[in-house]
Order: sequence, then C-alpha cells, then structure tokens
Amino acid sequence: MTPFTLPGEPHIHYANGHLQMEDCRLDNLAATHGTPLFVYSKASMLAALAAYQRGFAERKSQICYAMKANSSLAVLQVFAQAGCGFDIVSGGELERALAAGADPAKIIFSGVGKTRQEMRRALAVGIGCFNVESEAEIDVLNAVALAENKVAPISIRVNPNVDPKTHPYISTGLKGNKFGIAHERTLATYQHAAALPGLAVVGIDCHIGSQITQEAPYLDAMDRMLDLVTAIEVAGIPIHHIDFGGGLGIDYQGDTPPSADTLWAKLLTKLDARGFGQRLLMIEPGRSLVGNAGVCLTEVLFMKPGEQKNFCIVDAAMNDLPRPALYQAYHAIVPLEQSKQARADSPVCDVVGPVCESGDWIGHDRPLAVQAGDRLAVLSAGAYCMSMSSNYNSRPRAAEVLVDGSSAHLIRKRETLDDQIRGEQLL
Repeated sequence: MTPFTLPGEPHIHYANGHLQMEDCRLDNLAATHGTPLFVYSKASMLAALAAYQRGFAERKSQICYAMKANSSLAVLQVFAQAGCGFDIVSGGELERALAAGADPAKIIFSGVGKTRQEMRRALAVGIGCFNVESEAEIDVLNAVALAENKVAPISIRVNPNVDPKTHPYISTGLKGNKFGIAHERTLATYQHAAALPGLAVVGIDCHIGSQITQEAPYLDAMDRMLDLVTAIEVAGIPIHHIDFGGGLGIDYQGDTPPSADTLWAKLLTKLDARGFGQRLLMIEPGRSLVGNAGVCLTEVLFMKPGEQKNFCIVDAAMNDLPRPALYQAYHAIVPLEQSKQARADSPVCDVVGPVCESGDWIGHDRPLAVQAGDRLAVLSAGAYCMSMSSNYNSRPRAAEVLVDGSSAHLIRKRETLDDQIRGEQLL
C-alpha cells in the first residue's frame, strides 16, 4: 500500500509492486529509453480536459490550452484533436501549435513583448485574437496590421489588482506585475483601440496568476472584469467574448484546488446572475491539464552521507526540472519499486543532481530507502519542466514518452551532443 495518495492517481499508481502509468510499467520504460525520462499519460490529460468540458457544457465556450506549460508536439496534438484552441506567448509557440494541427482561428496570442515579425506572422495565418498588454503594443499592432492590409482582432488584458495567493514569481494580476492594462486605465485604452482602423475589438482578457488553489481570487477577478465589460459597452464598444485566463492549481503536496467543473459551476452562477451567461467564454488552462499527467524518471547515481546532510545524487538535474531551483517548488519523489518505499527508520536525504550549482536540488529532506542503481519518479512533472529545460552544463535534454493505455510512444528522442552544437562554429 502507498503511504499517501500519489499526485496523478489513478493514472499513476502501484500495481504488483511496480509504479505504473496507465498500463505501462515505468521501470520498463526507463530501461528502454534511459534516464532522465519524462513520461506523460494521455488519459490523465484528457480526464483533466473533460472536467473543463463538463463545466462548460451547454455554454458557448472555447478552451485554449496554455502551451507554455508543456509545448511538446505530441502533447499539443492530443489537445488539438480534442478540439482545444491554444494560448501562445511567442512566435515559436505559434509555429509549434500549427505543426501539431491547431486551427489558427482558435489561437490567441498573449504576452507583453510581441515583436513586429511575430505580429505579421500571426496576422498572415489568421489567428483568432491578440491579447494586447500595453497601450504601446496597441499602437504598434495597429501600424503592423495596416501595413499588411489586415485588421487585427484584439482583446485587452486587464490587470485587476487581485491577489492570487500564489508564489510571487507566478502572480500576474497585481499592480506591481508587468502584465496587462491597469484596471483604472482600461476604459480609456478600449476607447483608444476602438478608434484605430487596423484593430477590431472582440473581447476582454484577464489572467491573475498560476497554481491558484482557492476560489476567492477567481470570483473577485470576475466581479471586476464584469464591471469593466459593463462600462466599456455603455461607452459603445461591444465585447463579444470574455476570457478569464487560466491558473488553476494542481496537487503537488496535499494541495486541494477546486476541480475545474466545481469552480466553473460557481463562476457561471455569478455570470448568470449578472446577465453575462450567454457570452462566448474563453479560458486558458495549462498546468491543470498536464501537470499531474507527467513524471520524470531518474536513476540514483550515489548515496553520499554527511555530518549535516545526506545526499541522494540522481541523474536528473535543475536543467531537467527547474521548478525547485526557480520557485523552491515541491515535487513528490517515489521509488519505482514499491518495496523501496521509505520506512520509519529510513535516512533523510536531499535529492540533488549533477549540475555544478548548490541550487541544483530536486527535493529537500526526503526519507529514502534506496541505493545506487535504483530508480525514482519525480511526480507532477508534466508542466513547466520539459518546457523550461535547458542544456546547462552541456547536458542533453531528456527523452519524452507518451503513454496511451498499454502503448508507449517515444515523442522526443534524447538529445545528442551533435544536436546541441549544431549551428555553432569554431573561429
């Protein structure tokens, strides 16, 4: 029996003494493809999506996967085939979404620093909407659209000054954050945008942060958004869609965020009460669709006891799993063999990688009953791990596998040194 509920259950679970994803043993995948190795559950991703789809049943809605969470092509393909649109923040993400089969009309382009080249490309392929984030961007996008003989559909991202109660690095809706238009500047900004010939105002957007585990910030942000919609429409500017962003958290360490369908039942009740229930609604979930669908498999290289600290040195590192170093984030770490689970007398270790940085840690103070050669799974690794990975210390980026029932598909080959240095030249 597992000592706690694994983040990712039931799609990640122990069976016959071995950790499995769906019907595939993870130790077999590690033996076949090596470590570090990211493995994702297709069923888990679709189950998370289904909660949003249930929440929006009978409503006019569009779910746009925030692909910065995990932009691997096969992951994008799963969501495209399920009918999702995509929330992108760069030209590279635009090209990835298109390569995975995305409908351009279901792509929304967010981000504070869109270049003119990115704007031109997005206009050329016919994306659904630009979420503009500053008054300066409005003027530049208007000029680019006129030069291309196009009209750019826009929504304006509002900064509602709502505290999402999350890590400061992933809070985006407070006055001190770089994102969006200040609440008190919103009406004037809409009036300016509506007067420009290269732009067509189609919506309003808000995103207050990430890994939000409480309902109250969403309810507060919605109230402020709807107040603004009323004021903007009184000024004669129709708002066709309302985009409430994403940010819903997942269970990393006993976190208890509301389920997507439960949360949206409450938000829709508020929308209906205020007369906005029949608008086209858009949302941008990312982490909540993929976070607990993924694991990172890693092998123990050495056990290093010390006077003050014991270390479990593994072959995954901060370049593979940057969240602990960036955010002091917690990921559950469990052995692939159930018999290797920690006991009451197991030594407490810091799980660290080979990178030459003291910040290269995966987990602090974890009881472990493993030895060199054993394999571990770092859970909740589907979001903001592979998409933020790097080649620091000239380490190759990991391979990726997508599990679908009893089938396991290699969706990214492990990088080689040739892959890393391609494009570099000696003097």
